[in-house]
Amino acid sequence: MNLSLSLPAMKPAPHLRIPTSLLAVILLAGAWLPATAQVKPVDKGVRVFSAGHSFHMFMPKMLADLAKAAGIPDHQQAGVSSIGGSYVYQHWNVADEKNILKTALRGGQVDVLTLSPIYLPDDGIENFAKLGLEHRPDIRVTIQEFWLPFDVFDLNYKKKRPELVDRNARTVAELRSINEPYYKSMDDHARELNQKLGRQVVFVVPVGQASLALRAKIIAGEAPGLKQQNDLFTDAIGHATPPLQWLTAYCHFAVIYRRSPAGLPCPPALSKDTHGEALNRLLQELAWDAVKSHPLSGVQ
Repeated sequence: MNLSLSLPAMKPAPHLRIPTSLLAVILLAGAWLPATAQVKPVDKGVRVFSAGHSFHMFMPKMLADLAKAAGIPDHQQAGVSSIGGSYVYQHWNVADEKNILKTALRGGQVDVLTLSPIYLPDDGIENFAKLGLEHRPDIRVTIQEFWLPFDVFDLNYKKKRPELVDRNARTVAELRSINEPYYKSMDDHARELNQKLGRQVVFVVPVGQASLALRAKIIAGEAPGLKQQNDLFTDAIGHATPPLQWLTAYCHFAVIYRRSPAGLPCPPALSKDTHGEALNRLLQELAWDAVKSHPLSGVQ
């Protein structure tokens, strides 16, 4: 976020004058300070409203379970808006009399709004952020960066579905090359919105980066119980199996409550496997690493 500084119209005492070159360095450094200084864990439950599609909507219940397991009181699911394969603007375009998300935002009943945009442009993100900010000045809006449908960055995948891809054949270098333009597009958009809104309102949940790290572990044979990359997906488009679902939930927990999920109990969906406990620890570590490394997560 660009910062402007108005200097008082007075001459400093000679011994307090700062050389022009040094002042320029100080101002430049200030312009690159993190957009948020809130780094302490959130100890009290928040009201979370989630809007999205099938790569996202399994998360809210998991998040509630994690908050309970972490001993965080008063976590609330303020509501959900689920539309299959949706862009955020489709949730915005729901008629006002049926739009429970707009109603909740106007009532100041949402502390954190989680969104899962597919690709950009998507003016629904800005519309919801502005509406939420109008009625709750401290609202946080998160956008989930996720794994790519069909494992390709194709904005028109709905019109012409990509050819089937062999995910198991992907290398780490290929995955990075495919995903980085997508990550950049979402990060750039979040920065632009925050600059327009005057502070950091939009935060990024780097599920995509965490899932890429998990696939790298699978490729290296270091993911307990996961033998191939396809173990993370149920179909060609990329619907998530339990390990990827819980990795997603851990990322959201880390961003929303600004704390590591490490040490939380292994969920039943994973514990029934012989390697479940070890895999769960890995998922928690990868989620925390991705969140604390991302400049727009709010966890610096």
